[in-house]
Amino acid sequence: MLAQKNNQAEGKIAAKLRELGLELPEAATPAANYVPYVISGNQLFISGQITAWNGEVKFIGKVGKDFDITKGQEAAKICVLNVLAHAQAACGSLDKIVRCIRLGVFVNSTPEFTDQPQVANGASDLMVQLLGEKGKHARFAVGVSGLPRGVAVEVDATFEI
Repeated sequence: MLAQKNNQAEGKIAAKLRELGLELPEAATPAANYVPYVISGNQLFISGQITAWNGEVKFIGKVGKDFDITKGQEAAKICVLNVLAHAQAACGSLDKIVRCIRLGVFVNSTPEFTDQPQVANGASDLMVQLLGEKGKHARFAVGVSGLPRGVAVEVDATFEI
């Protein structure tokens, strides 16, 4: 009975993370003059999150040159886990998320690479896998010539809480 109470206290999304063998990294401190999230009314805006994992930057390079679509999707998943780490810091529990409204996915890619939406699927698929129906969102996926610290992907998000 105690274990069941602990699982309920942990929350459904945290339990889903554990079930998938995933964990959230530490919520990173902003690297410049901005805040990692803003709550306005019932909306939570998460600043762009890169492919850093507990301070270690991963996936440095360009998709289409240094990484293929599959590796780009892995990079996007790390970004989503960072987004969720900030959502948890903002709300105390991921279960306070009513819905993921939008994801913005920036892909550091070569000029001839045109599969940014496929890379963004790594972020979208994980969000839906973790949040279910409330994880379905609007999104954009764009190619850019560079991202902070040379990373392959950056993701920002808007949630209803």
